[in-house]
Amino acid sequence: MGSVQIVTTIVAAAITAVAVWLAVRAVMTMTAVIRLGQPDPARFTDKAARTRTMLAETAGHTRMLRWSVVGAAHWFVMVGFIVLSLLVLEAYFEVVSPTGGLPLIGNWVVYGLVTEGLGILGIAGILVLIAIRLRNRPNRPGGKSRFTGSTMWQGYFVEAVILGVLIMGFVIRGFKVATDHFEYPVWAAPLSHAVGGLLPSWEAGVSVAALIKIAISMAWLIVISLNVTMGVAWHRFLAFPNIFFKRNPGRPGSGLGALRPMTSNGEPLDFEEADPEKDQFGVAQVEQFTWKGLLDFSTCTECGRCQSQCPAWNTGKPLSPKLLVLSLRDHAYAKAPYLLAGGGRDLAGAEQATAAQLAHVDALALAEAEKPLIGGAEESGVIDPDVLWSCTTCGACVEQCPVDIEHVDHIVDMRRYQMLIESSFPSEAGVMLRNLENKGNPWGAPQNTREDWTKGLDFEVPRVGEVEDFEYLFWVGCAGAFEDRAKKTTRAVATLLHEAGVSFAILGEGETCSGDPARRIGNEFVFQMLAQQNVETLNEAFDGREPSKRKIVATCPHCFNTLGNEYGQLGGEFEVVHHTQLLAHLVATGKLTPVQPIDGGVTYHDPCYLGRHNRVFAPPREVLGTAVQGEVTEMPRNSERSFCCGAGGARMWMEEKIGKRINVDRVEEAMSTGAATVAVGCPFCSTMLNDGVNGKGAGEQVEVVDVASVLLRSMRPE
Repeated sequence: MGSVQIVTTIVAAAITAVAVWLAVRAVMTMTAVIRLGQPDPARFTDKAARTRTMLAETAGHTRMLRWSVVGAAHWFVMVGFIVLSLLVLEAYFEVVSPTGGLPLIGNWVVYGLVTEGLGILGIAGILVLIAIRLRNRPNRPGGKSRFTGSTMWQGYFVEAVILGVLIMGFVIRGFKVATDHFEYPVWAAPLSHAVGGLLPSWEAGVSVAALIKIAISMAWLIVISLNVTMGVAWHRFLAFPNIFFKRNPGRPGSGLGALRPMTSNGEPLDFEEADPEKDQFGVAQVEQFTWKGLLDFSTCTECGRCQSQCPAWNTGKPLSPKLLVLSLRDHAYAKAPYLLAGGGRDLAGAEQATAAQLAHVDALALAEAEKPLIGGAEESGVIDPDVLWSCTTCGACVEQCPVDIEHVDHIVDMRRYQMLIESSFPSEAGVMLRNLENKGNPWGAPQNTREDWTKGLDFEVPRVGEVEDFEYLFWVGCAGAFEDRAKKTTRAVATLLHEAGVSFAILGEGETCSGDPARRIGNEFVFQMLAQQNVETLNEAFDGREPSKRKIVATCPHCFNTLGNEYGQLGGEFEVVHHTQLLAHLVATGKLTPVQPIDGGVTYHDPCYLGRHNRVFAPPREVLGTAVQGEVTEMPRNSERSFCCGAGGARMWMEEKIGKRINVDRVEEAMSTGAATVAVGCPFCSTMLNDGVNGKGAGEQVEVVDVASVLLRSMRPE
């Protein structure tokens, strides 16, 4: 060992020791913070499915590749980071000796070929990612960037480190080529040989280059260890457990559909026995999120995919799903010293720690602990109320997140506390909630008018209890029963089912609101009251039937989602289909046959709770395709990336006072297609898009109508 090698070995050992010590400390800190969260035992079920999903999403990059160029580049960088970590390990042998290498596999030509290829593709991949970050930098001219609010220096630092490590790998190999110590032929390592042709024959060059490579790698580890909130770096470790512990590993769109039940100490909350002084009602403090929630916040990569798709952010609202998660993350880690010292308030608001426990806690952590989770700037709140209430629960953020963060669950958990304990929510929503409690529908319409939509039909609509048997229970929903435009859809669906010979029945006055708006605004108490009443009614209607024969057809995606995905939490197991699914089946089997094409072109708006939340994309398009006898004109944002109408999350009953109206943004996109008909599959979407069309003064050029009405017109041209 020469003098150069002695120096490089000592320096490499020293910097590695410091980096490892800091990394261990950082991991212990992060683990301690995540463990502050509440229990969530449901995350440990079906480990086999969780493992399969985690491997598919990481090794297969199934979510990342939805953005093909970024996904492909990121895959090469990820694989390069994992596989080429062996080259970092090899560098420790090379600082000791210029001819050093990995034992056993170091001389294997296949190893040389694979690492050479991954190194080249890794450099190409990271250069693509750097170019994308620069092209989308927040201060670029025109348009909002998905990186707005991200900590940009961290992104640039991580990318520079990766590029530096990859380049130094080829420099090391180049020096080995130049000094005739390289193990692999030109065909297996062409770039390394090319670099070697440019470098001098310097024996110590291998050890010096290896030291630089180690120094770059350990500098990265030191920096991220000193910045435990540096999600752009830590996600490469945390993504694996975060994906593994996702809510529904076997379900496409995990974290969508049903909301996570309201829990206290890991158990579903029973309102008949719940005590606000002993049980947790929603989330009022960051430590009241589950440990999975704190893991979510720690894992955020700051990539901004969620932000780029969020309807609130895109129309000038203060909500960005990314910035909300980052605010919760930063708050959790800033407050952590106080919590880890034993601090924290009980459900009555009393401090649990003694003065002695808090005596040595940093003043900044104590100040952070005083911040309310929800509050305006004057209160130094972590999350502004306008941020919390801007969410439409459309799920675009959850759909796009490459590491499976469950934004909607966290937002609704915070809403639950504000609603149930603080009684702090947008005032205009109060009327809707009172109507739900007193009248069983958001509009406050008399219950005895629920069947008025049946008047004037040329056939009798059967009621449950009046007929001996029926195949489908037709869940009309509040909009379908009381809202004038939605009643046309209800009549169209009933007519189509009648003409197709489908036996169905309605509950009539026995039906009440599914509870969706109450649950998504955060009033779990009203939701459970309504849901339990409906479950009891439905169980009685289906008495004696096995679950697979308890068929319900619903025209409202919110009812469809609630009945099918959430009533099971309360003992109601039903087979629920959306009317477009049933109509598509009836058309495909020849029971309904369109005869006259719809003129003027048709575009289709995917309702969030039908499409993204429940993956129903094809059936409405199949129905429309037969009705227009051609292709449906797609909007730029469609299917999984469809843009919200603005009505979800109980926003239907809250005034939109900030920024551009979401429905107007969507109507402008629909009108850009040139289609004369905008087809929808949701009464909320129908109302919002109709209002948008009228607001644009385009009521005579563009018509918003349900898929069922389009089909009926095609069957009855008159």
